[in-house]
Amino acid sequence: MIRKGFLLASLGLTLLSCDKNDDESYIDIDLSERMYAGGETTIFSATSIAFRTPAPNLSAADLQMHLMGDTQFEAVFVTAPALVNSGLGSIFNNSSCISCHPNDGRPNFPANLNSRSGLLMRASIFGQDEHGGPNPVLGFGVQIQNQAVFGFLPEARYQAAFIEKTETLADGTVIVLQKPVISLVDPYTNLPGGLMLSPRIATPVFGLGLLEAILEQDILANQDINDANGDGISGKANYVWDPYLRQTVLGRFGWKANTGTLLVQCTAAYVEDMGITNYVFPNETGHNQSNGQDGRDDDPEIPQAIVDQVVLYCKTLAVPGARNINSKSVKQGARLFESLECSKCHIPKQVTGPSSISALAYQTIYPYSDMLLHDMGDDLADDRPDFLATGREWKTRPLWGIGLTGLVNGHTTFLHDGRAKNLTEAILWHGGEAQKAKEKFKQLSAAKRNALLDFLNSL
Repeated sequence: MIRKGFLLASLGLTLLSCDKNDDESYIDIDLSERMYAGGETTIFSATSIAFRTPAPNLSAADLQMHLMGDTQFEAVFVTAPALVNSGLGSIFNNSSCISCHPNDGRPNFPANLNSRSGLLMRASIFGQDEHGGPNPVLGFGVQIQNQAVFGFLPEARYQAAFIEKTETLADGTVIVLQKPVISLVDPYTNLPGGLMLSPRIATPVFGLGLLEAILEQDILANQDINDANGDGISGKANYVWDPYLRQTVLGRFGWKANTGTLLVQCTAAYVEDMGITNYVFPNETGHNQSNGQDGRDDDPEIPQAIVDQVVLYCKTLAVPGARNINSKSVKQGARLFESLECSKCHIPKQVTGPSSISALAYQTIYPYSDMLLHDMGDDLADDRPDFLATGREWKTRPLWGIGLTGLVNGHTTFLHDGRAKNLTEAILWHGGEAQKAKEKFKQLSAAKRNALLDFLNSL
């Protein structure tokens, strides 16, 4: 449990008074401290390349490796045999890293679910695997590949229906929300009963090395699993199996903090998303499946050197700095963000520890995430456990850079399945531990809602 004074100090907040008649003015926030969202890795860019610029404090050697990784991140794989970028498939979801992470940011919800996009479907059945993770589906694994190279069949196709829900704000504004319900059709073999599916939209790539460098003890310090302080917010860490280290580690990445390191995050994406074997995952995606290429399991299809370049690239992208911090509306929105208790999960400040990449070490950063799992209620539940994460729990997403999504990626869709068309909808989908914050948001005047949105868009 975190003491109130400690929490306020850690967020860069100062308690001025307890005048509850003005629900955002009794806390003063120095936004100038938060301009450098990524510490010394921060850049100040409000352009379409704001998410894909190398950290400015990299050593010459790390910058050179970053630039090589940048080239590989954009490489498009093709069917074997080929002289360059060989090994796509036999079943896959996409053919390059950049295709799932356009401009190193968020993909939009696809207009055509069965085109190559940044959407994929996780799958499992009841129970756990031998390491406590999701139980793979016989014949399908833990991810449904909806693409295949010539001569092979995709595991299945995706189709979506939409469920509407309305939220009425205190001033009478009615917001119509849509939830996609994605199912599988045309499976290459019979699907088992009890199948648990979870759609996932790819996440931004920048700042990940900083998140990996936060000390485990600092993340755990914000846990309150049994809600000892009675505020309705718990937060818990996920612990996951690391197939490279061969041990259980703290989960940090993925929508449910179901991956512990960027090495595993990247190499799992190579094999699951593109069917590219590597030194961490040497088996083909369709290993032991009738639509797989078991005969090509003998050698990794991508060298370790390239994997390591891509991992470093993902670790060392610059973080865009905060903007418009002197705006009266942004300042008011920052106070509202605190008074609505959004910051209890989206904790602004973190500090990194030692890192093999000197540019990432001992940085004060403002990702707006506690890196923990929270129960987000029935509406956001996917009913699919993932290690210690229940079917209602999701990791707090970092908010840094969120206001640049429209500029960088040409859309403002958010949440794990892309259901929210803007930040207002994203807030209104919150439930569970965030229900109280959502209800407070609904009671705001239009002017105060806009101030809160101005603050979020300044990040």
